[in-house]
Amino acid sequence: MVLLQDLVNYCDQLLAIDQFHDYCPNGLQVEGKAQITTLASGVTASQSLIDAAIAQHADVVLVHHGYFWKGENPCVVGMKRRRLQTLLTAEVSLLAYHLPLDAHDSLGNNAQLGRLLGFAVQGGFGGGRGPDIALHGELRAPASPQQLVEHIAKQLKRMPLHIPGHSEHITKVAWCTGAAQSYIEQAVALGADAFISGEISEQTVHVAREMGIHYYSAGHHATERYGVKALGEHLADYFGLEHHFIDIENPV
Repeated sequence: MVLLQDLVNYCDQLLAIDQFHDYCPNGLQVEGKAQITTLASGVTASQSLIDAAIAQHADVVLVHHGYFWKGENPCVVGMKRRRLQTLLTAEVSLLAYHLPLDAHDSLGNNAQLGRLLGFAVQGGFGGGRGPDIALHGELRAPASPQQLVEHIAKQLKRMPLHIPGHSEHITKVAWCTGAAQSYIEQAVALGADAFISGEISEQTVHVAREMGIHYYSAGHHATERYGVKALGEHLADYFGLEHHFIDIENPV
């Protein structure tokens, strides 16, 4: 059995949350029972994830996308009331890490995505709100744009949207999970042949075409499953907790 506060303190320090100016609070967002034995992790603290975690007898739900985002309605009504009521009634804590989980050099979303896709990391970029969160590096062997499409689809179990660039062979690649399509020009400045992110905006298509970089929109949820899973497994091993990674189906 582990004290909740010990788990929170460890995570806050491990992920260096004080170094980030984020869009939401990082760390303990909802406090449950003081002692814990079981941890459930997932991408987003949806009602489905909370219900599934409680069914697994979890004491803590660990997520990448939690609550209390900048600019959202602060009133505890409707969907927000139901989610919070479920957590509080069951005395289940909610622990959420956004940018700090993107950025961690081994457990983070971008480190884990690079590992899954087999990229050789050379450095980071995109640190406007704290340390760098995006990564750039090289493919193990040059690939055609279509081969990279097929590789991403195979690893993420989801076909990416590809906006073609100019190069016939891709060697240097940059990536940032989630909604990081605005980093595309920084990827170009780094000399990347391709940039991979989760989402795409209307203007991203024009930037990719005019600047000649291949852009792959691989899915927000699809690219961000791996950091929170890795963190949950690390915490389970470090503290001797039971851990369940719960992947709520999401097509994006």
